[in-house]
Amino acid sequence: MKLPAPTGAFQVGVVNLHLIDRSRPEHWDPPKPYRELMVSVVYPARDAQRYPLAHQMTPGVAAGFNTVAGPGNYGVPPNTADWSAALTHEHEGAPVAGGRRPVVLYSPGAVDLRSWGTDLVDQLASEGYVVVTVDPTYEAAAVEFPGDRVIDSNILTWYQQAQQDGTMPQFLRALEETRVGDTEFVLGQLAALAAGHNPDAEQQPLPAGLSGAIDLRRVGMFGQSAGGFTALEAMYQDPRIAAGIDMDGTLEYTQNPDGTYLSPVAQHGLNRPFLLLGSAGPDGSNHVTEPSWAALWRHSTGWHQDVTLPGTRHGSYTDAEALIPQLADKLPADTVTTDIGCANPALTIATERALISAFFHRWL
Repeated sequence: MKLPAPTGAFQVGVVNLHLIDRSRPEHWDPPKPYRELMVSVVYPARDAQRYPLAHQMTPGVAAGFNTVAGPGNYGVPPNTADWSAALTHEHEGAPVAGGRRPVVLYSPGAVDLRSWGTDLVDQLASEGYVVVTVDPTYEAAAVEFPGDRVIDSNILTWYQQAQQDGTMPQFLRALEETRVGDTEFVLGQLAALAAGHNPDAEQQPLPAGLSGAIDLRRVGMFGQSAGGFTALEAMYQDPRIAAGIDMDGTLEYTQNPDGTYLSPVAQHGLNRPFLLLGSAGPDGSNHVTEPSWAALWRHSTGWHQDVTLPGTRHGSYTDAEALIPQLADKLPADTVTTDIGCANPALTIATERALISAFFHRWL
């Protein structure tokens, strides 16, 4: 399987960082007195051809995605695809292209991986952004830490327990609050990095020029589904985030959004720019049909826009748009259209790239 090449002027580099937040106990594993994260910093690079390309998923992460996110989110039967075979366009450890760069954070959908938005992330990096992708540990299908240590997802067990207990709003609120806390912590670690410190727990060598490339005066965030929720809720909570994009994510703590359990950002709105990207179809979102988006729209004073891409579905804002069609001959007949709709994948990807790039170009 192949991901489409980014079209920006820069080559792309990547470094993975292991970050430990000792100020927060691990909510999802209570005996652990700290929370740890894996993040990827994807950036415009130079002389990158001398450095190896990164895989989209390691074998350990691919195994988790294969058993949880694949069949759970995308209807791909286990062992249908070798998820670890796909290469990104990111060169591991390549030196950073000169200049200070705006920073964009990326948050994935529930169960998904930080690498499941690689196409859009690499495109932004090729256009001159430093993009930081964050895995929500214990929620993502799998997170691999140094030493081949893999933490698998527990979200399906928690989800079923919340259904049985009638505590779904409280559970979903805890998920989002944890993600927002992760975002605030990562921004603090980026500030340390920009100041010349190495926040990696193992103190691995950083790519040449990385500290000098991070401009935290210009920070944006985007994400898909639960990650889109995270982007706008984090933006509401943290003034360091100047602009945000929610790709098809409700802003409500419920399985069936009806306006009953609105998040703070939906209740109070935003005074900074945001973009809502919705999918078409019966479960599509826009600021008229989605109650939490409607509330956000009413209460916001900052610039905002709402765009629905015809023929798309929920998975269209992930790497499913590029990869699922390549598996079409191995999947049940309606899986592709259920995941990504009936729009032309190449046109959809080009449109998403253009919209996201244009938004961050304008506001960052």
